[in-house]
Amino acid sequence: MKVRELLDQKRNKSSLKNIVEKCIPVFLFLIASVSILTTVGIVYTLLSETIEFFRRVPIVDFFTGTVLKPLSQNPQFGVLPLVIGTVTSSVIAMFVAAPIGLMTAIYLSEYASDKVRKTVKPLLEILAGIPTIVYGFFAFTFITPLLRDVIPSLQATNILSPGIVMGVMIIPMIASLSEDAMSSVPNSMREGAFALGSTKLEVTKKVVIPAALSGIIASFVLGISRAIGETMIVTIASGSTKNFSFDITQSMQTMTAYIVEVTGGDAPAGSTIYYSLYAVAMTLFVFTLIMNVVARYVSRKFREEY
Repeated sequence: MKVRELLDQKRNKSSLKNIVEKCIPVFLFLIASVSILTTVGIVYTLLSETIEFFRRVPIVDFFTGTVLKPLSQNPQFGVLPLVIGTVTSSVIAMFVAAPIGLMTAIYLSEYASDKVRKTVKPLLEILAGIPTIVYGFFAFTFITPLLRDVIPSLQATNILSPGIVMGVMIIPMIASLSEDAMSSVPNSMREGAFALGSTKLEVTKKVVIPAALSGIIASFVLGISRAIGETMIVTIASGSTKNFSFDITQSMQTMTAYIVEVTGGDAPAGSTIYYSLYAVAMTLFVFTLIMNVVARYVSRKFREEY
């Protein structure tokens, strides 16, 4: 009897274990599906509301219009002023973040000692933990007055100071990802270059950077995406003037800042102004998607070459 009971207990444990083993893949699949379903829901919402907007405003006028006056008696919904503001702020940010972040990554990967690297890298990444609203007030209350001493024509709200501060915010991302890509380059490649008489600078320029180029490009793309999607810095420091201009000393508005303005204003649900924020959001989504696809192609191409 005892032997039979032991066999029954063992059989029950084995069947329970089999049930758990079968349930785990289903559970993990459901968890993995959350992100996919969320993406589908977001895209569906954007598409449905954007289609409703284009039923009221011609799509050609939206993408070619240089005037955005959603609250006037004769409203106009040209998205180009917002596109110019977004692109300008992102370009300024990358002019600041790309060289500083890449040089920082080169130093941490190739020149710094282990002790310095373990100290500097965490300190650098603290910048990524600062709330963006703090960056926005820093741009508005410190960077803008500082720049106005050098550029008297700089307006109180402008696109230059938030672009610079966004660049500072992106530096840790580019530096960290680029340093990880460079550190993953095998030491045998460095040693082979040193054996041929190359200097440390030559090894960095001609061996390490080309070998890690796909990761460096990926870090730049993530930095650009972060700059394009930034909201609070540009909302606070760049103003809400919808200028179609390339003058970085003037006040401009980005696509994200426009979405904040509309959602935080008195635009009633179901109005054309309300639907315009979805059209702008869809434009921003398409911009980011195209950029990521191109970046993936470029990154894969360089990875295959090196």
